[in-house]
Amino acid sequence: MKKQKYLIPLIILLCGTGNYLSAQDTTRRAVTLPAVSIIQTNTRPETIKAQTPTQVTPAEKMEQLGDAQLSDVLRRMVGVTLKDYGGIGGIKTVSARGLGSQFSTLTIDGVAVTDCQNGQVDLGRYMLGNSSYISLSNGQVDNSLNSARAYSAGSIINMETHEPEFGTRPFNLRLGLEGGSFGLISPTLSYEQQLGRLLSLSLWGNYLSSEGNYPFTLYYTPGRTDSCSHETRKNTQIRIGTADANIFYRFNSSDRLHIKAHYMKGFHALPGPATYYTVKGSEHTEEQLFFSQARFRHKGRKLDFQLLAKYQQSEDAYIDTAAYGIGTVRNDYQQQEAYLSQTFRYHTGDAYRDYFSLSFSADEAANHLLSNLSNHNDVLRFSALGVLSAEYIAHLVPSLDGLRATANVLGTWIQDYEQGITSVPYSRLSPYVGLNWNLKRFTFRYFFKENYRVPNFNELYYYTVGHSLRPEKALQHNVGVTYRSAPIPLKEAVAAYTSTADVYYNRVADKIVAIPMQNMYLWSMINMGKVEILGFDLTANATLQTHSAPHTRLDLSLGYSYQYAVDRTDSTSKTYGHQIPYTPRHSGNATLTASTPWVDVGLSLMLVGERFAKQQNTPASRVPGYIDQGVTLSRSFDIGSTQLRAKIQVLNLFNVQYEVVKSYPMMGRNYRFGLTWII
Repeated sequence: MKKQKYLIPLIILLCGTGNYLSAQDTTRRAVTLPAVSIIQTNTRPETIKAQTPTQVTPAEKMEQLGDAQLSDVLRRMVGVTLKDYGGIGGIKTVSARGLGSQFSTLTIDGVAVTDCQNGQVDLGRYMLGNSSYISLSNGQVDNSLNSARAYSAGSIINMETHEPEFGTRPFNLRLGLEGGSFGLISPTLSYEQQLGRLLSLSLWGNYLSSEGNYPFTLYYTPGRTDSCSHETRKNTQIRIGTADANIFYRFNSSDRLHIKAHYMKGFHALPGPATYYTVKGSEHTEEQLFFSQARFRHKGRKLDFQLLAKYQQSEDAYIDTAAYGIGTVRNDYQQQEAYLSQTFRYHTGDAYRDYFSLSFSADEAANHLLSNLSNHNDVLRFSALGVLSAEYIAHLVPSLDGLRATANVLGTWIQDYEQGITSVPYSRLSPYVGLNWNLKRFTFRYFFKENYRVPNFNELYYYTVGHSLRPEKALQHNVGVTYRSAPIPLKEAVAAYTSTADVYYNRVADKIVAIPMQNMYLWSMINMGKVEILGFDLTANATLQTHSAPHTRLDLSLGYSYQYAVDRTDSTSKTYGHQIPYTPRHSGNATLTASTPWVDVGLSLMLVGERFAKQQNTPASRVPGYIDQGVTLSRSFDIGSTQLRAKIQVLNLFNVQYEVVKSYPMMGRNYRFGLTWII
C-alpha cells in the first residue's frame, strides 16, 4: 500500500548565551575604550585526562596543513583506516580500530549524520571551511551531555562549527579562491554578522569542481614486474556545492542555542576499477542533502539539560547510461529523517570535592526510504534509544583530580515496516564501564563497552547489494596511559610535550563487511562470523614556543597504530586467521607545523602498510603499502585594514602511485594554490 509522507520537518526554537569584555589602559591613566563584544568559541574536548582515547585537530592546524575535506584530517589520526576510491571526488569512508565504517558515527555539533540506506557517510562531501575543530573519540565522547546515539557508536567523529568572534566591527567577511591540478577550482564565501550583544549569524558557502583526469600507470600483473601502460583516469568529474547557515544565541551564562541549516548538491562521476582490458566510464551519481538542526544546552548548579532536534531529507540517484544489454539504468532513493534527543543530568559536588552525577538520555527517530526499485521500494524504520549513566569522582588526594568511575547502560529498540509488513523488532541492552585515575602528570584509563549495530536498509532489503544479515555485536576493551610534561624552559623558548599509549582488544560477532562489486556504488555485504582485533596506538606531541620577537611556534605530532584484525569464524576455513579486508597491520603519521613571521609551513607524512582486498590473504588480493607526503606554505599580507593570505600546496610530493582500494589508483603529485581575502 502506498504510504503518505511520514516525516514532518521539526520546527525548533532554541536559545543561547553571550559575553562582553570591556578593556582599559591603566599604564598612565584610566582610559575607557569602546565596548568590544566577543562570542566565545566552542570548548574543545579534553584529550589529556579523557576516559576514552580522544584526538582533536583544531582549525589552525587544519589550515596550516592545507586540509580541505573531512577525510584529509581523519586519515592522519591513529587507529583510523581510510577507504578512498581515488582522487578528490572518490567516496571516502573510515573504520576506527577495525570495527568497520558502520560503527563510526559522524556528528555535526553533536547531532548525528545518518544514512539509513547504506549506513555509510561519504566523508568527502564535508568541507572544513567553517569548522573550529575535528575530534575522534573511541568508545564514546567524554561528555556529560551525550545523546543516546552518541553512546551507541563505537567511535564518534565530531565536526564543531566555528562560532563568530567580533572585535570593533560587527561583521567578518572572508573571500577565498583555490585552484589546482586536474581542473580543480573552489571558491568560498564566509560572512559573520553580529545581530545583537547575544545573537550572531554566520553564512558559509563553497563550490568544488574538478575534472580529476590524472595520469597513472596500469600494471598487468599483481607483482608489477610485467608489462604496463600509461593511462589517464576517465569519468572522474566532481561538482559539489555546499551552503551552511548558523544562528548562535546566548540567554545568559547558563543557556546557549545553536541552529543550523545545511544544503549540499553534488555530482560524482564513477570511474570504476582500473583493470586490464576494462574501460568503463558511463556511471555517475547525483545527490542532494538538506538538514536543519538545533542544539539547546542549559548548565545549572545541580541540573544540566540538552535538547537536540533535526529534520533531514536527501535524494540520491545512481545512473548508468550504457548498462550492458539494457541501456540507461537509473536507481533513485529518497530519504527522510525526523530526530529528537533529550538529555537530563543531575550532579552534586564541585571540582574539589567528591562528585556524583546521574544522567538519562532518550532519542527517538523515524527514517523513511523510497526508491524506484521493483522490490522493497518503501521502507520505514522507527528507533528508540535510552541511556542511564552514573559517574563518581573520588578525590583521594586534594591536589589531584582523583579517581573517576563511569557506568551506563544503553537500551536499543528498532522496528521496520517494509511493504506494509511489520518486522520483528531488534532490541538489546548494552553496557559501558570506564575508569580513569589522574596521578600527577600521568592519566591511566580503562573502558569496556558493548556495541550493537542493526543492519541498514541496503544490507537487509536490496537484493542487488545485500543478503539476509544478522546484527553485529562488538565488545571493546581499552587500557591506556597519558603523560604530559611540565613546561621546559630553554634559553629563549619554552617547550612541552605529551604522549599516549593505548592497547585495545575488540571482538565482533556476525561482523558485516562491505566489498565493492563492479564499482564504488554497488556493494556486496556478508557476515564474517567472528573477528578479533588486537592493537595498540601510540602518539607523541611536542611544542616549542619562542619568547623573543618575532615569535615562532613549532608543533610536531607523531602517531603509530598496529592492528591485528583477523577472521575467527571457522578454524577449518581457508580464511581463518587471515587479516580482514582493507585493514593494515601497520600505519603511522607525522606532521610538523611552523608559525613564523615570514611564512607558515605545514609538513605531513602518512605511512600505510600492506592490506588485502579479499577475505583470503593471497598474493593476488594483496594491496601494497605506501608513503604519502605533502607540504603547504602560506603567508599573510596586511593591506590597509584587510588581510590577504596566500597558500601553495604540493600533495603526494614524491609522485608515488598507490592504491587505497585495489584497482582505484590515487593521484600522483598535484598542486593547489589559494588566496583568501579577510575583510
